[in-house]
Amino acid sequence: MAMAELSIVALIAVVVAMSYLSIYPKVAGSDINRLLWCDIAISAFVLTLVGLKYWGTGHEFSLLIFETNWFWFTLIIYLTIEVPAAIWYAKKHNITMDSDAD
Repeated sequence: MAMAELSIVALIAVVVAMSYLSIYPKVAGSDINRLLWCDIAISAFVLTLVGLKYWGTGHEFSLLIFETNWFWFTLIIYLTIEVPAAIWYAKKHNITMDSDAD
């Protein structure tokens, strides 16, 4: 893995860990709507940081089976790291996506 890819993976890992272990419990708790809005903001923050560095550079990022640009690399890696954290958080805070739950 090249240094550019590694720096993005490290940034995402740190941001997701800080979000799910510190920020989300304090700001969102078990409120799914707050959690989703916070997650959108944090995701936009990460994409903005990576975009400021790589937008327009033409740098190619490797996803093992294909090459892609910074946006798709960041989004795919972000989702890969975040989904297990989100599942863990939802179980820990008894969050359900059930629309009938009050």
